[in-house]
Amino acid sequence: MSILIGFIITIASLVGGFTALGGHLSVIWQPWEFVIIAGMALGTYVIANPWKVVLDSGVATMQAVTGTVPTQRNYLDLLGLMHALMREVRNKGRNEVEAHIDDPESSEIFKNFPTMLANDALMHFVCDYFRLIIMGSARPHEIEALMDEEIETIIRNKLKPYNSLMVVAEALPALGIVAAVLGVIKAMGALDQSPKLLGSLIGAALVGTFAGIFLSYGLITPLALKIKQVREKQCSMYVIIKQTLLAFMNGALPQIAVEHGRKMISAGERPSIDVVENETIAGPAAKTGNVEPMARAGARS
Repeated sequence: MSILIGFIITIASLVGGFTALGGHLSVIWQPWEFVIIAGMALGTYVIANPWKVVLDSGVATMQAVTGTVPTQRNYLDLLGLMHALMREVRNKGRNEVEAHIDDPESSEIFKNFPTMLANDALMHFVCDYFRLIIMGSARPHEIEALMDEEIETIIRNKLKPYNSLMVVAEALPALGIVAAVLGVIKAMGALDQSPKLLGSLIGAALVGTFAGIFLSYGLITPLALKIKQVREKQCSMYVIIKQTLLAFMNGALPQIAVEHGRKMISAGERPSIDVVENETIAGPAAKTGNVEPMARAGARS
């Protein structure tokens, strides 16, 4: 929602300030200049990126606009799931634990945390590393190195829309100059016309330069940065899993390992240790009664 408010403030300030200076909006409303710039930007974006990145850019834009980031509820569900699985590993045999890992959709543990079960990528990450743990052949430092490599790959893939949009943002001022040059060429073809008509053509040409710079620094760059922030917050869930599992593999009890993961949550969204303990010990039944304590915990953090 904040990105929409920001765009409204930006455009209102531009239009309002120009009008207050005595400018006429009809002068800067040159739709074909915008078509030239936007069309070239879109075309170069499609040329430079595979379709998967182009489509993911649309998804990332919607996530940025709607603010699709993990909430405190998501963090609590993740920590609760990790605690339940680690307790299974400690207290039950390999076959019983494998039944949960091999078929999460049918697992009673995973069913207690539907927000996590709905995230396929995150569930694959959790199941893969719990499978390595119960196999018992990998050492903690080996799994840590593997996790680091995979998380780096995930982050790199998640940030491809950001990097691609930043390239477009850097190119937009130059594309604006291209549109302006085309406008000047058109104006040069009308040198035999009246000064009034010639002036309007030159003014329309200059709109291309203005539009390229405005679209770059006023819209695309802020949008790209917002996408980066949202995607980085989404990737923080993997870091929480990593720290929790490493602590568990190094001998920490499930409740202590969960605390290692809780510390990876940024202060603004981090639930208090009391809320986490209550949810992990009492289980999913405690969720409904913890809405208010959760809110207070978030305010204290």
